[in-house]
Amino acid sequence: MFLRELSRERKTPLAEWWWTIDRPLLAALIGLLAAGVMMSFAASPAVAVRIGLSEWHFIIRHIIFLVPTIGVLVVGSFLPPRRARHLALAVLVIMGTMMALTLFVGTEIKGSQRWISLVGFSIQPSEFVKPAFAIISAWLISEQMKTPGMPGHLMAVAILGGIVGILLLQPDIGQTALVVLTWAGLLFISGISWWVILALGGVSIAGITAAYFMFPHVTRRFDAFLNPETGDNYQVEKALQSLLEGGWFGLGPGEGVAKRALPDAHADFVFSAAAGEFGILFCLGLVALIAFVVARSLFLAQLQQNLFSRLAISAIAIQFGMQASINLLVNLNLIPPKGMTLPFVSSGGTSMMAIAFGMGILLGLSRRKPEQTIQSGLPAFRAMPNHEVA
Repeated sequence: MFLRELSRERKTPLAEWWWTIDRPLLAALIGLLAAGVMMSFAASPAVAVRIGLSEWHFIIRHIIFLVPTIGVLVVGSFLPPRRARHLALAVLVIMGTMMALTLFVGTEIKGSQRWISLVGFSIQPSEFVKPAFAIISAWLISEQMKTPGMPGHLMAVAILGGIVGILLLQPDIGQTALVVLTWAGLLFISGISWWVILALGGVSIAGITAAYFMFPHVTRRFDAFLNPETGDNYQVEKALQSLLEGGWFGLGPGEGVAKRALPDAHADFVFSAAAGEFGILFCLGLVALIAFVVARSLFLAQLQQNLFSRLAISAIAIQFGMQASINLLVNLNLIPPKGMTLPFVSSGGTSMMAIAFGMGILLGLSRRKPEQTIQSGLPAFRAMPNHEVA
């Protein structure tokens, strides 16, 4: 019955979705979600037992959040450009307001107020603000490129300033860096002057320097990174130990030793835990899958005739790749710890659903219109023209 619904001859919404969605990209995202489930089983029991919870606690939690994550991913992939913009704007307003409220009623965790309780669940609003801001910025910039008198860049800068200001007050330096990097990448793709890019680089260096002197936890992390003997590097040392102990093929599921003493083995340091459990080859496969998602997304962006779709897909892909890169660099001890999850692999309900929101809209914007080729009788594809009124 289900296969009949997906038949090319049937004109149902599900069949149209199946034949217009980019299936290689969808398969890669499902692969990352599957890797996340596998790593939850392998890495989270030791963390749960160490803090006095049932060894199934994080596994059950991960699977519970996996269901709405897949739902958000699929629903987002059905949205046309106009509805995607409207949804992103609603998410930006609602989650941006909640992000501001964390400063007053947020739950403090490890010295930062990033979380807010809602109906018995804890939500980190900034996770949803990131993809929503990327989409809205793409919208504003595309409108200015089509209508030069429209102050799209200024409006986007104003939104960026508000988001960065709240993130610094929480404080959350990692998310601040990711939002700014996404914005810079979007400006680069939209063809902005190199002088502006250089100016942004100078501002970023000044911002990092200011953060070092203004925030004690940033100072401690940088000092410990530059001179390991001056600070507490327990988590980094255990992460590196886990990376090395598995060799090429790993010790086997649940057999990693170093990950048992790694506080965030199921979250920020899941890549290190994966190396100990399944080996370097498995980790290289994860990196290749992430690289494929980014490269495929950027390729699909270039096929779009609609300017907004092209910029939005590129911005979401850049954000996805930057977040993954920051996480991997932290795990390899190439940059100071940032508290950034590995997309779809790390445990974390808010993070998974927020990434699914962005990637679902990316899938929807990149959907293609099938055309039958006379020579082969197989469907060829071109980008949807998207001639909707902006």
